[in-house]
Amino acid sequence: MTRATRIDRTPAGRLPGYSRHLGWTLMAVLALMGFAGGGSGQEVAPPDNPEATEAIGKIRSPFCPGLMLEICPTAQAEALRDSIQAMAETGLAADSVVELVVAQYGEEYRAYPKRSGAGLVAWIVPPLALVLGLGAVILVLRHLREPESQTVHEGLSDQDEERIREAMAAMEEDV
Repeated sequence: MTRATRIDRTPAGRLPGYSRHLGWTLMAVLALMGFAGGGSGQEVAPPDNPEATEAIGKIRSPFCPGLMLEICPTAQAEALRDSIQAMAETGLAADSVVELVVAQYGEEYRAYPKRSGAGLVAWIVPPLALVLGLGAVILVLRHLREPESQTVHEGLSDQDEERIREAMAAMEEDV
């Protein structure tokens, strides 16, 4: 029977010396390489056709949630950009290309709302709310700037003045 060679270990079960520091150093170097490399290593090349560039700029990526199609680094996004480039090269206008992509993937991938129908509300309501809010702020500030109206005693009738004099005389007698 042969016995396995035993490696001396520290009480915590680690190899003695530098191995723990080496592990942390390697993890730090790998993390920095990942950040410096930009993640996937793919670069997005801009399309040559201006219609394709315009169309790609109007579409959100179906493959990268929250990103525009023009900066999504996935292979599927690259394929979609290539197909948009091909459509633009056949002579389709940018808006037509956008409509085709939206018809295929869904309205939620349109980066900007339409300027007609329900999309028109999205173009009108925010500026209108801004103007109305600004008007409300101006009215409130004007109201706060106005001096408080002081009561004018000139409008008292003769009877009211007489009653006030009698009340004041009665107060002076009590004092």
